[in-house]
Amino acid sequence: MAGTEPQSAAPGVPEALPEAEVEVRAGISLVWLIPLLALAIGGWLAFKAYSEKGPTIQIAFKTAAGLTAGKTEVRFKDVAIGKVTAIDVTEDLTGVRVTAALVAGAERYLTEGTHFWVERPRVTASQVSGLETLLSGAYIAIDPVQRGGSARHFVGLEQPPLFTTAEPGKQFVLRAPTLGSLNIGSPVYFRDIQVGQVVGHDLDADGRAVNIRIFVSTPQDALVDTNTRFWNASGLDFSLSSTGVQVQTQSLLSVLIGGVAFDNPDTLEAAGRPARDGEVFPLYASRAQAHEKTYLHKERYLMYFGGSVRGLSVGAPVELRGIKIGQVLDIQLQLNAATQDFQIPVLVEIEPERIVIVGDQSRIVAHQAVEGLVERGLRAQLKTGSLITGELYVELDFHPTDRHQTLWQGQDLRIFPTVPAALDAIADKVNGVLDTVAALPLAQIGVDLRDAVAGAKGILASKELADAVKELDLTLKQVHQVAAGFDRDLMPKVAAALDQVRATLKSADGLVADDSTTAVELRRLMQELSAAARSVRTMADYLERHPEALIKGKGGMR
Repeated sequence: MAGTEPQSAAPGVPEALPEAEVEVRAGISLVWLIPLLALAIGGWLAFKAYSEKGPTIQIAFKTAAGLTAGKTEVRFKDVAIGKVTAIDVTEDLTGVRVTAALVAGAERYLTEGTHFWVERPRVTASQVSGLETLLSGAYIAIDPVQRGGSARHFVGLEQPPLFTTAEPGKQFVLRAPTLGSLNIGSPVYFRDIQVGQVVGHDLDADGRAVNIRIFVSTPQDALVDTNTRFWNASGLDFSLSSTGVQVQTQSLLSVLIGGVAFDNPDTLEAAGRPARDGEVFPLYASRAQAHEKTYLHKERYLMYFGGSVRGLSVGAPVELRGIKIGQVLDIQLQLNAATQDFQIPVLVEIEPERIVIVGDQSRIVAHQAVEGLVERGLRAQLKTGSLITGELYVELDFHPTDRHQTLWQGQDLRIFPTVPAALDAIADKVNGVLDTVAALPLAQIGVDLRDAVAGAKGILASKELADAVKELDLTLKQVHQVAAGFDRDLMPKVAAALDQVRATLKSADGLVADDSTTAVELRRLMQELSAAARSVRTMADYLERHPEALIKGKGGMR
Protein backbone atom coordinates (compact mmCIF):
# COMPACT_ATOMS: atom_id res chain seq x y z
CA MET A 1 0.00 0.00 0.00
CA ALA A 2 1.01 3.49 -0.55
CA GLY A 3 2.78 5.07 2.40
CA THR A 4 4.20 1.78 3.75
CA GLU A 5 7.63 0.54 3.18
CA PRO A 6 8.03 -2.62 1.22
CA GLN A 7 8.91 -5.73 3.05
CA SER A 8 11.97 -7.56 2.07
CA ALA A 9 11.35 -10.87 0.44
CA ALA A 10 12.32 -14.15 1.98
CA PRO A 11 15.73 -15.52 1.21
CA GLY A 12 15.64 -17.58 -1.95
CA VAL A 13 12.36 -16.10 -3.14
CA PRO A 14 12.51 -13.56 -6.06
CA GLU A 15 11.05 -10.13 -5.55
CA ALA A 16 7.79 -9.07 -7.43
CA LEU A 17 8.08 -6.68 -10.47
CA PRO A 18 6.57 -3.21 -10.17
CA GLU A 19 3.23 -2.67 -11.92
CA ALA A 20 2.68 0.19 -14.42
CA GLU A 21 -0.09 2.60 -13.92
CA VAL A 22 -2.07 3.66 -17.06
CA GLU A 23 -3.57 7.11 -17.28
CA VAL A 24 -6.18 7.81 -20.06
CA ARG A 25 -6.01 11.33 -21.53
CA ALA A 26 -9.15 12.98 -22.93
CA GLY A 27 -9.32 14.67 -26.62
CA ILE A 28 -7.33 14.26 -29.88
CA SER A 29 -3.64 14.40 -30.07
CA LEU A 30 -2.06 17.37 -31.82
CA VAL A 31 0.11 15.01 -33.82
CA TRP A 32 -2.80 14.16 -36.13
CA LEU A 33 -3.36 17.81 -37.06
CA ILE A 34 -0.26 17.91 -39.27
CA PRO A 35 -1.36 15.25 -41.84
CA LEU A 36 -4.90 16.58 -41.82
CA LEU A 37 -3.65 20.06 -42.51
CA ALA A 38 -1.44 18.75 -45.32
CA LEU A 39 -4.39 16.86 -46.83
CA ALA A 40 -6.58 19.95 -46.71
CA ILE A 41 -3.92 22.10 -48.34
CA GLY A 42 -3.35 19.49 -51.05
CA GLY A 43 -7.08 19.22 -51.74
CA TRP A 44 -7.45 22.99 -51.92
CA LEU A 45 -4.51 23.23 -54.28
CA ALA A 46 -5.95 20.45 -56.42
CA PHE A 47 -9.37 22.12 -56.50
CA LYS A 48 -7.82 25.46 -57.32
CA ALA A 49 -5.74 23.94 -60.09
CA TYR A 50 -8.78 22.15 -61.50
CA SER A 51 -11.05 25.17 -61.23
CA GLU A 52 -8.50 27.45 -62.84
CA LYS A 53 -7.73 25.01 -65.64
CA GLY A 54 -9.07 26.16 -69.00
CA PRO A 55 -10.55 24.06 -71.78
CA THR A 56 -8.46 21.90 -74.07
CA ILE A 57 -9.16 22.15 -77.79
CA GLN A 58 -7.97 20.54 -80.99
CA ILE A 59 -7.42 22.44 -84.26
CA ALA A 60 -6.85 20.83 -87.64
CA PHE A 61 -4.38 22.48 -90.02
CA LYS A 62 -2.88 21.37 -93.32
CA THR A 63 0.64 21.99 -92.04
CA ALA A 64 2.34 22.79 -88.74
CA ALA A 65 4.87 25.20 -90.22
CA GLY A 66 6.11 27.57 -87.51
CA LEU A 67 4.29 25.76 -84.64
CA THR A 68 6.13 24.18 -81.67
CA ALA A 69 4.57 22.19 -78.82
CA GLY A 70 5.04 23.86 -75.44
CA LYS A 71 6.14 27.13 -77.02
CA THR A 72 3.62 28.43 -79.59
CA GLU A 73 0.95 30.58 -77.98
CA VAL A 74 -2.73 31.15 -78.73
CA ARG A 75 -3.38 34.88 -78.83
CA PHE A 76 -6.31 37.21 -79.07
CA LYS A 77 -5.42 40.84 -79.80
CA ASP A 78 -1.80 40.07 -78.87
CA VAL A 79 -2.86 38.71 -75.44
CA ALA A 80 -1.81 35.12 -74.71
CA ILE A 81 -4.84 33.02 -73.77
CA GLY A 82 -3.36 29.55 -74.24
CA LYS A 83 -0.46 27.44 -75.41
CA VAL A 84 0.07 24.55 -77.78
CA THR A 85 0.61 21.32 -75.81
CA ALA A 86 0.88 18.74 -78.58
CA ILE A 87 1.11 18.41 -82.35
CA ASP A 88 0.12 15.15 -84.06
CA VAL A 89 -0.38 14.00 -87.62
CA THR A 90 -3.95 13.05 -88.52
CA GLU A 91 -4.85 9.40 -89.13
CA ASP A 92 -5.40 9.93 -92.87
CA LEU A 93 -2.09 11.86 -93.19
CA THR A 94 -3.83 14.82 -94.84
CA GLY A 95 -2.90 17.32 -92.13
CA VAL A 96 -1.94 17.91 -88.52
CA ARG A 97 -3.93 18.09 -85.30
CA VAL A 98 -2.81 20.75 -82.84
CA THR A 99 -3.83 20.41 -79.19
CA ALA A 100 -3.91 23.62 -77.15
CA ALA A 101 -4.79 24.39 -73.55
CA LEU A 102 -6.58 27.68 -73.01
CA VAL A 103 -7.02 29.77 -69.89
CA ALA A 104 -10.10 29.47 -67.72
CA GLY A 105 -13.06 31.42 -68.94
CA ALA A 106 -12.25 30.93 -72.62
CA GLU A 107 -14.88 28.20 -73.00
CA ARG A 108 -17.66 30.74 -73.52
CA TYR A 109 -15.97 31.86 -76.75
CA LEU A 110 -15.48 28.34 -78.11
CA THR A 111 -18.51 28.03 -80.38
CA GLU A 112 -19.17 26.64 -83.84
CA GLY A 113 -18.52 30.07 -85.35
CA THR A 114 -15.09 30.58 -83.76
CA HIS A 115 -12.18 30.64 -86.19
CA PHE A 116 -8.47 29.84 -85.70
CA TRP A 117 -5.58 30.53 -88.05
CA VAL A 118 -1.79 30.67 -87.94
CA GLU A 119 -0.49 34.22 -87.99
CA ARG A 120 2.68 34.35 -90.05
CA PRO A 121 4.15 36.90 -92.51
CA ARG A 122 1.95 37.27 -95.64
CA VAL A 123 2.30 39.56 -98.62
CA THR A 124 -0.65 39.77 -101.07
CA ALA A 125 -1.78 42.23 -103.72
CA SER A 126 -4.24 43.83 -101.32
CA GLN A 127 -2.37 43.88 -98.02
CA VAL A 128 0.75 42.98 -96.02
CA SER A 129 0.21 41.32 -92.63
CA GLY A 130 2.01 39.36 -89.93
CA LEU A 131 5.32 41.20 -90.14
CA GLU A 132 5.63 41.20 -86.33
CA THR A 133 5.99 37.41 -86.37
CA LEU A 134 9.38 37.75 -88.05
CA LEU A 135 10.84 38.39 -84.58
CA SER A 136 8.35 36.81 -82.18
CA GLY A 137 7.59 33.71 -84.22
CA ALA A 138 4.28 32.37 -85.52
CA TYR A 139 1.28 32.04 -83.21
CA ILE A 140 -2.30 30.83 -83.44
CA ALA A 141 -4.82 33.66 -83.61
CA ILE A 142 -8.45 33.32 -82.59
CA ASP A 143 -11.60 35.13 -83.68
CA PRO A 144 -14.03 34.35 -80.84
CA VAL A 145 -17.77 34.17 -81.44
CA GLN A 146 -20.26 33.89 -78.57
CA ARG A 147 -23.22 32.87 -80.76
CA GLY A 148 -23.80 29.20 -81.58
CA GLY A 149 -23.30 25.86 -79.90
CA SER A 150 -20.26 24.89 -77.86
CA ALA A 151 -17.36 23.20 -79.69
CA ARG A 152 -13.92 21.78 -78.88
CA HIS A 153 -12.77 20.60 -82.33
CA PHE A 154 -12.07 23.16 -85.04
CA VAL A 155 -10.75 23.38 -88.58
CA GLY A 156 -8.18 26.14 -88.90
CA LEU A 157 -8.26 28.73 -91.67
CA GLU A 158 -5.41 28.72 -94.18
CA GLN A 159 -5.75 32.49 -94.65
CA PRO A 160 -6.63 35.03 -91.95
CA PRO A 161 -10.08 36.61 -92.28
CA LEU A 162 -10.21 40.16 -93.59
CA PHE A 163 -12.41 41.23 -90.70
CA THR A 164 -13.20 39.78 -87.29
CA THR A 165 -16.36 39.75 -85.23
CA ALA A 166 -14.91 42.46 -83.03
CA GLU A 167 -14.84 44.88 -85.99
CA PRO A 168 -18.15 46.74 -86.37
CA GLY A 169 -19.88 46.55 -89.72
CA LYS A 170 -22.20 44.41 -91.84
CA GLN A 171 -21.71 41.60 -94.28
CA PHE A 172 -23.71 41.44 -97.54
CA VAL A 173 -24.02 38.90 -100.34
CA LEU A 174 -23.77 39.85 -104.02
CA ARG A 175 -25.08 37.51 -106.74
CA ALA A 176 -23.44 37.60 -110.17
CA PRO A 177 -23.31 35.29 -113.22
CA THR A 178 -19.49 35.09 -112.98
CA LEU A 179 -16.79 36.07 -110.52
CA GLY A 180 -14.86 38.15 -113.05
CA SER A 181 -11.60 39.57 -111.72
CA LEU A 182 -12.83 39.81 -108.12
CA ASN A 183 -10.95 38.00 -105.40
CA ILE A 184 -10.67 37.90 -101.64
CA GLY A 185 -9.37 41.28 -100.52
CA SER A 186 -10.75 43.25 -103.47
CA PRO A 187 -11.84 46.69 -102.24
CA VAL A 188 -15.42 47.94 -101.98
CA TYR A 189 -15.88 51.62 -102.95
CA PHE A 190 -18.50 54.23 -102.24
CA ARG A 191 -17.94 57.36 -104.32
CA ASP A 192 -14.29 56.39 -104.88
CA ILE A 193 -13.65 55.89 -101.13
CA GLN A 194 -12.82 52.38 -99.91
CA VAL A 195 -15.35 51.35 -97.25
CA GLY A 196 -14.99 47.56 -97.26
CA GLN A 197 -13.54 44.44 -98.83
CA VAL A 198 -14.51 41.20 -100.52
CA VAL A 199 -14.22 38.48 -97.86
CA GLY A 200 -15.25 35.36 -99.75
CA HIS A 201 -17.02 33.79 -102.71
CA ASP A 202 -18.60 30.46 -103.62
CA LEU A 203 -20.94 28.91 -106.16
CA ASP A 204 -24.69 28.93 -105.71
CA ALA A 205 -26.43 25.69 -104.83
CA ASP A 206 -27.54 25.08 -108.43
CA GLY A 207 -24.23 26.30 -109.87
CA ARG A 208 -25.88 29.00 -112.00
CA ALA A 209 -24.54 32.00 -110.09
CA VAL A 210 -21.70 33.10 -107.83
CA ASN A 211 -22.26 34.41 -104.31
CA ILE A 212 -19.74 37.09 -103.39
CA ARG A 213 -19.55 38.07 -99.70
CA ILE A 214 -18.46 41.61 -98.87
CA PHE A 215 -17.94 43.44 -95.60
CA VAL A 216 -18.71 47.15 -95.18
CA SER A 217 -17.33 48.82 -92.08
CA THR A 218 -19.24 51.08 -89.72
CA PRO A 219 -20.51 53.80 -90.22
CA GLN A 220 -20.59 53.34 -94.01
CA ASP A 221 -22.72 50.22 -93.66
CA ALA A 222 -25.66 52.52 -92.84
CA LEU A 223 -25.46 53.82 -96.42
CA VAL A 224 -26.62 50.46 -97.78
CA ASP A 225 -30.40 50.09 -98.13
CA THR A 226 -32.70 47.93 -100.20
CA ASN A 227 -32.44 50.34 -103.18
CA THR A 228 -28.63 50.32 -103.27
CA ARG A 229 -27.04 49.25 -106.57
CA PHE A 230 -23.74 47.33 -106.64
CA TRP A 231 -21.63 46.97 -109.79
CA ASN A 232 -18.31 45.42 -110.77
CA ALA A 233 -15.64 48.14 -110.88
CA SER A 234 -12.84 45.74 -111.76
CA GLY A 235 -10.08 46.48 -114.22
CA LEU A 236 -10.50 48.62 -117.30
CA ASP A 237 -14.04 48.85 -118.68
CA PHE A 238 -13.67 49.35 -122.43
CA SER A 239 -16.72 49.29 -124.69
CA LEU A 240 -17.26 50.07 -128.35
CA SER A 241 -20.87 50.54 -129.41
CA SER A 242 -23.03 52.65 -131.69
CA THR A 243 -22.70 55.51 -129.20
CA GLY A 244 -18.90 55.58 -129.47
CA VAL A 245 -15.92 54.44 -127.41
CA GLN A 246 -16.26 54.44 -123.61
CA VAL A 247 -13.41 53.79 -121.13
CA GLN A 248 -14.10 53.65 -117.39
CA THR A 249 -11.95 52.65 -114.41
CA GLN A 250 -12.25 53.01 -110.63
CA SER A 251 -8.65 53.16 -109.41
CA LEU A 252 -5.24 51.64 -110.05
CA LEU A 253 -5.83 49.11 -107.26
CA SER A 254 -9.11 48.00 -108.83
CA VAL A 255 -7.33 47.62 -112.16
CA LEU A 256 -4.87 45.20 -110.52
CA ILE A 257 -7.06 43.17 -108.13
CA GLY A 258 -10.61 44.15 -109.07
CA GLY A 259 -13.20 45.92 -106.98
CA VAL A 260 -16.88 46.53 -106.23
CA ALA A 261 -18.62 49.89 -106.06
CA PHE A 262 -22.09 50.85 -104.88
CA ASP A 263 -24.31 53.91 -104.84
CA ASN A 264 -27.87 54.96 -104.10
CA PRO A 265 -29.32 56.36 -107.36
CA ASP A 266 -31.95 59.07 -107.25
CA THR A 267 -35.19 57.54 -108.53
CA LEU A 268 -38.92 58.04 -108.15
CA GLU A 269 -39.13 54.84 -106.12
CA ALA A 270 -39.93 54.90 -102.42
CA ALA A 271 -37.00 55.14 -100.02
CA GLY A 272 -35.61 51.73 -99.11
CA ARG A 273 -35.24 50.37 -95.62
CA PRO A 274 -31.76 49.87 -94.08
CA ALA A 275 -30.21 46.63 -95.30
CA ARG A 276 -29.88 43.81 -92.80
CA ASP A 277 -26.75 41.79 -92.16
CA GLY A 278 -26.53 39.14 -94.86
CA GLU A 279 -28.89 40.94 -97.29
CA VAL A 280 -28.61 39.70 -100.89
CA PHE A 281 -28.12 42.16 -103.79
CA PRO A 282 -27.55 41.67 -107.54
CA LEU A 283 -24.11 42.61 -108.85
CA TYR A 284 -24.33 44.51 -112.15
CA ALA A 285 -21.61 44.33 -114.78
CA SER A 286 -21.09 48.11 -115.02
CA ARG A 287 -22.19 51.41 -113.55
CA ALA A 288 -24.42 52.11 -116.56
CA GLN A 289 -26.35 48.88 -116.05
CA ALA A 290 -26.62 49.49 -112.32
CA HIS A 291 -28.16 52.94 -112.83
CA GLU A 292 -30.40 51.82 -115.66
CA LYS A 293 -34.01 51.91 -114.57
CA THR A 294 -35.70 48.53 -114.39
CA TYR A 295 -39.36 47.73 -114.92
CA LEU A 296 -41.38 44.84 -113.58
CA HIS A 297 -43.84 44.49 -116.47
CA LYS A 298 -42.25 42.84 -119.49
CA GLU A 299 -43.78 41.45 -122.67
CA ARG A 300 -42.20 38.96 -125.05
CA TYR A 301 -42.70 38.76 -128.80
CA LEU A 302 -41.37 36.54 -131.56
CA MET A 303 -40.01 38.12 -134.74
CA TYR A 304 -39.12 36.24 -137.91
CA PHE A 305 -36.41 37.70 -140.16
CA GLY A 306 -35.85 36.23 -143.59
CA GLY A 307 -32.44 37.71 -144.36
CA SER A 308 -29.08 37.39 -142.65
CA VAL A 309 -28.90 38.39 -138.99
CA ARG A 310 -25.12 38.49 -138.80
CA GLY A 311 -24.19 41.13 -136.22
CA LEU A 312 -27.33 40.59 -134.13
CA SER A 313 -26.52 39.12 -130.72
CA VAL A 314 -28.29 38.32 -127.49
CA GLY A 315 -28.66 41.52 -125.49
CA ALA A 316 -28.90 43.75 -128.56
CA PRO A 317 -31.28 46.67 -127.94
CA VAL A 318 -34.80 46.99 -129.26
CA GLU A 319 -35.41 50.66 -130.00
CA LEU A 320 -38.43 52.72 -130.91
CA ARG A 321 -37.35 55.79 -132.82
CA GLY A 322 -33.94 55.74 -131.17
CA ILE A 323 -35.11 55.05 -127.57
CA LYS A 324 -34.38 51.66 -126.04
CA ILE A 325 -37.53 49.84 -124.93
CA GLY A 326 -36.27 46.25 -124.74
CA GLN A 327 -33.62 43.74 -125.72
CA VAL A 328 -33.03 40.54 -127.67
CA LEU A 329 -33.27 37.38 -125.55
CA ASP A 330 -32.62 34.54 -127.99
CA ILE A 331 -31.83 33.83 -131.65
CA GLN A 332 -32.40 30.49 -133.39
CA LEU A 333 -32.01 28.96 -136.85
CA GLN A 334 -34.94 26.75 -137.80
CA LEU A 335 -35.71 24.61 -140.86
CA ASN A 336 -39.35 24.45 -141.88
CA ALA A 337 -40.13 20.78 -142.53
CA ALA A 338 -43.06 21.63 -144.80
CA THR A 339 -41.40 24.24 -147.05
CA GLN A 340 -37.76 23.14 -146.60
CA ASP A 341 -36.87 26.80 -146.03
CA PHE A 342 -34.77 28.29 -143.28
CA GLN A 343 -36.31 30.79 -140.88
CA ILE A 344 -34.73 32.79 -138.07
CA PRO A 345 -36.97 33.46 -135.05
CA VAL A 346 -35.74 36.19 -132.70
CA LEU A 347 -37.18 36.38 -129.19
CA VAL A 348 -37.36 39.93 -127.83
CA GLU A 349 -38.47 41.35 -124.51
CA ILE A 350 -40.14 44.75 -124.44
CA GLU A 351 -40.86 46.90 -121.38
CA PRO A 352 -44.06 48.83 -122.20
CA GLU A 353 -43.68 51.01 -119.11
CA ARG A 354 -40.81 52.81 -120.83
CA ILE A 355 -43.47 54.47 -123.01
CA VAL A 356 -45.19 57.20 -121.01
CA ILE A 357 -48.89 57.44 -121.85
CA VAL A 358 -50.21 60.99 -121.87
CA GLY A 359 -53.89 61.50 -121.19
CA ASP A 360 -56.50 59.05 -119.95
CA GLN A 361 -54.52 55.88 -119.32
CA SER A 362 -57.63 53.86 -118.45
CA ARG A 363 -58.53 53.72 -122.13
CA ILE A 364 -55.28 52.05 -123.17
CA VAL A 365 -54.34 48.47 -122.43
CA ALA A 366 -50.75 47.49 -123.18
CA HIS A 367 -51.36 44.63 -125.63
CA GLN A 368 -54.29 46.40 -127.26
CA ALA A 369 -52.12 49.48 -127.79
CA VAL A 370 -49.46 47.34 -129.50
CA GLU A 371 -52.09 45.72 -131.73
CA GLY A 372 -53.37 49.14 -132.77
CA LEU A 373 -49.87 50.38 -133.56
CA VAL A 374 -49.18 47.28 -135.65
CA GLU A 375 -52.36 47.85 -137.65
CA ARG A 376 -51.21 51.41 -138.27
CA GLY A 377 -47.94 50.14 -139.77
CA LEU A 378 -45.58 49.54 -136.82
CA ARG A 379 -42.95 47.02 -137.97
CA ALA A 380 -39.66 45.59 -136.77
CA GLN A 381 -36.56 46.00 -138.91
CA LEU A 382 -32.88 45.17 -138.48
CA LYS A 383 -30.55 48.16 -138.65
CA THR A 384 -26.81 48.68 -138.30
CA GLY A 385 -25.78 50.24 -135.01
CA SER A 386 -22.08 50.65 -135.84
CA LEU A 387 -20.32 50.64 -139.19
CA ILE A 388 -17.07 49.65 -137.44
CA THR A 389 -18.29 46.60 -135.52
CA GLY A 390 -21.23 45.73 -137.77
CA GLU A 391 -23.53 45.30 -134.76
CA LEU A 392 -27.24 45.11 -135.52
CA TYR A 393 -30.23 46.11 -133.42
CA VAL A 394 -34.00 45.86 -133.80
CA GLU A 395 -35.69 49.12 -134.76
CA LEU A 396 -39.46 49.62 -134.37
CA ASP A 397 -40.96 52.25 -136.64
CA PHE A 398 -43.95 52.91 -138.86
CA HIS A 399 -43.93 51.66 -142.46
CA PRO A 400 -47.26 52.83 -143.94
CA THR A 401 -46.40 51.49 -147.39
CA ASP A 402 -46.11 47.93 -146.12
CA ARG A 403 -49.03 45.58 -146.64
CA HIS A 404 -51.66 45.41 -143.91
CA GLN A 405 -50.72 43.03 -141.08
CA THR A 406 -51.87 42.33 -137.55
CA LEU A 407 -50.28 41.05 -134.35
CA TRP A 408 -51.29 37.40 -134.32
CA GLN A 409 -50.97 34.79 -131.61
CA GLY A 410 -48.56 31.95 -132.23
CA GLN A 411 -48.32 28.65 -130.41
CA ASP A 412 -46.67 30.13 -127.34
CA LEU A 413 -45.86 33.76 -128.15
CA ARG A 414 -47.34 36.59 -130.16
CA ILE A 415 -45.74 37.13 -133.56
CA PHE A 416 -44.62 40.67 -134.36
CA PRO A 417 -44.54 41.54 -138.09
CA THR A 418 -41.22 42.53 -139.66
CA VAL A 419 -39.97 44.18 -142.82
CA PRO A 420 -36.71 43.40 -144.65
CA ALA A 421 -33.64 45.41 -143.81
CA ALA A 422 -32.74 48.26 -146.16
CA LEU A 423 -29.85 46.35 -147.71
CA ASP A 424 -31.98 43.25 -148.06
CA ALA A 425 -34.68 45.25 -149.86
CA ILE A 426 -32.09 46.63 -152.28
CA ALA A 427 -30.70 43.15 -152.77
CA ASP A 428 -34.20 41.86 -153.51
CA LYS A 429 -34.70 44.56 -156.17
CA VAL A 430 -31.32 43.79 -157.71
CA ASN A 431 -32.16 40.10 -157.71
CA GLY A 432 -35.49 40.91 -159.39
CA VAL A 433 -33.72 42.86 -162.11
CA LEU A 434 -31.25 40.04 -162.56
CA ASP A 435 -34.07 37.54 -162.77
CA THR A 436 -35.76 39.67 -165.44
CA VAL A 437 -32.53 39.87 -167.39
CA ALA A 438 -32.02 36.17 -166.99
CA ALA A 439 -35.52 35.55 -168.41
CA LEU A 440 -34.66 37.41 -171.66
CA PRO A 441 -33.83 35.24 -174.74
CA LEU A 442 -30.28 36.46 -174.81
CA ALA A 443 -29.14 33.58 -177.02
CA GLN A 444 -31.74 34.35 -179.70
CA ILE A 445 -31.00 38.07 -179.43
CA GLY A 446 -27.33 37.28 -179.96
CA VAL A 447 -28.10 35.21 -183.06
CA ASP A 448 -30.31 37.96 -184.49
CA LEU A 449 -27.70 40.57 -183.74
CA ARG A 450 -25.04 38.46 -185.41
CA ASP A 451 -27.25 38.08 -188.47
CA ALA A 452 -27.95 41.80 -188.50
CA VAL A 453 -24.25 42.58 -188.35
CA ALA A 454 -23.57 40.11 -191.14
CA GLY A 455 -26.29 41.73 -193.27
CA ALA A 456 -24.89 45.18 -192.52
CA LYS A 457 -21.46 43.98 -193.62
CA GLY A 458 -23.00 42.65 -196.85
CA ILE A 459 -24.73 45.94 -197.57
CA LEU A 460 -21.54 47.92 -196.90
CA ALA A 461 -19.62 45.68 -199.28
CA SER A 462 -22.28 45.78 -202.05
CA LYS A 463 -21.73 47.56 -205.48
CA GLU A 464 -25.06 49.40 -205.16
CA LEU A 465 -23.90 51.16 -201.97
CA ALA A 466 -20.65 52.17 -203.70
CA ASP A 467 -22.60 53.65 -206.68
CA ALA A 468 -24.95 55.48 -204.31
CA VAL A 469 -21.99 56.99 -202.49
CA LYS A 470 -20.54 58.18 -205.83
CA GLU A 471 -23.86 59.78 -206.86
CA LEU A 472 -24.13 61.47 -203.48
CA ASP A 473 -20.64 62.88 -203.88
CA LEU A 474 -21.58 64.23 -207.31
CA THR A 475 -24.76 65.81 -205.90
CA LEU A 476 -22.81 67.53 -203.16
CA LYS A 477 -20.44 69.00 -205.69
CA GLN A 478 -23.38 70.40 -207.68
CA VAL A 479 -24.90 71.93 -204.56
CA HIS A 480 -21.57 73.52 -203.84
CA GLN A 481 -21.53 75.06 -207.30
CA VAL A 482 -25.09 76.40 -206.95
CA ALA A 483 -24.21 77.93 -203.60
CA ALA A 484 -21.16 79.58 -205.13
CA GLY A 485 -23.33 81.04 -207.96
CA PHE A 486 -25.87 82.27 -205.42
CA ASP A 487 -23.19 84.13 -203.57
CA ARG A 488 -21.82 85.61 -206.81
CA ASP A 489 -25.05 86.61 -208.73
CA LEU A 490 -27.99 86.76 -206.38
CA MET A 491 -26.47 88.30 -203.27
CA PRO A 492 -25.70 91.71 -204.96
CA LYS A 493 -29.31 91.95 -206.19
CA VAL A 494 -30.58 91.17 -202.69
CA ALA A 495 -28.33 93.90 -201.27
CA ALA A 496 -29.72 96.47 -203.79
CA ALA A 497 -33.32 95.54 -202.90
CA LEU A 498 -32.55 95.98 -199.25
CA ASP A 499 -31.18 99.49 -199.96
CA GLN A 500 -34.46 100.41 -201.75
CA VAL A 501 -36.55 99.12 -198.85
CA ARG A 502 -34.41 101.14 -196.45
CA ALA A 503 -35.04 104.36 -198.54
CA THR A 504 -38.79 103.68 -198.65
CA LEU A 505 -38.95 103.27 -194.91
CA LYS A 506 -37.05 106.51 -194.49
CA SER A 507 -39.59 108.38 -196.72
CA ALA A 508 -42.48 106.88 -194.75
CA ASP A 509 -40.84 107.98 -191.58
CA GLY A 510 -40.72 111.53 -192.94
CA LEU A 511 -44.45 111.43 -193.79
CA VAL A 512 -45.56 110.33 -190.35
CA ALA A 513 -43.20 112.53 -188.34
CA ASP A 514 -44.84 114.79 -185.72
CA ASP A 515 -43.92 118.05 -187.52
CA SER A 516 -44.69 116.83 -191.08
CA THR A 517 -47.65 118.25 -193.10
CA THR A 518 -49.17 114.81 -193.47
CA ALA A 519 -49.22 114.34 -189.73
CA VAL A 520 -50.88 117.76 -189.18
CA GLU A 521 -53.55 117.05 -191.78
CA LEU A 522 -54.21 113.63 -190.30
CA ARG A 523 -54.71 115.12 -186.84
CA ARG A 524 -57.16 117.72 -188.24
CA LEU A 525 -59.08 115.04 -190.10
CA MET A 526 -59.38 113.03 -186.97
CA GLN A 527 -60.76 116.02 -185.04
CA GLU A 528 -63.43 116.64 -187.69
CA LEU A 529 -64.39 112.98 -187.67
CA SER A 530 -64.79 113.20 -183.89
CA ALA A 531 -67.10 116.23 -184.19
CA ALA A 532 -69.23 114.50 -186.85
CA ALA A 533 -69.50 111.45 -184.62
CA ARG A 534 -70.73 113.55 -181.72
CA SER A 535 -73.40 115.19 -183.96
CA VAL A 536 -74.63 111.79 -185.14
CA ARG A 537 -74.79 110.53 -181.56
CA THR A 538 -76.82 113.64 -180.50
CA MET A 539 -79.28 113.15 -183.39
CA ALA A 540 -79.67 109.48 -182.52
CA ASP A 541 -80.47 110.32 -178.92
CA TYR A 542 -83.08 112.89 -180.05
CA LEU A 543 -84.76 110.46 -182.43
CA GLU A 544 -84.85 107.87 -179.73
CA ARG A 545 -86.81 110.26 -177.56
CA HIS A 546 -88.90 111.82 -180.40
CA PRO A 547 -89.36 109.27 -183.16
CA GLU A 548 -92.27 111.38 -184.63
CA ALA A 549 -89.69 113.97 -185.66
CA LEU A 550 -88.94 111.83 -188.72
CA ILE A 551 -92.47 112.68 -190.01
CA LYS A 552 -93.32 116.02 -188.51
CA GLY A 553 -89.86 117.46 -188.22
CA LYS A 554 -88.26 119.00 -185.24
CA GLY A 555 -90.56 121.97 -185.19
CA GLY A 556 -93.73 119.81 -185.14
CA MET A 557 -93.51 119.47 -181.41
CA ARG A 558 -94.13 123.11 -180.73
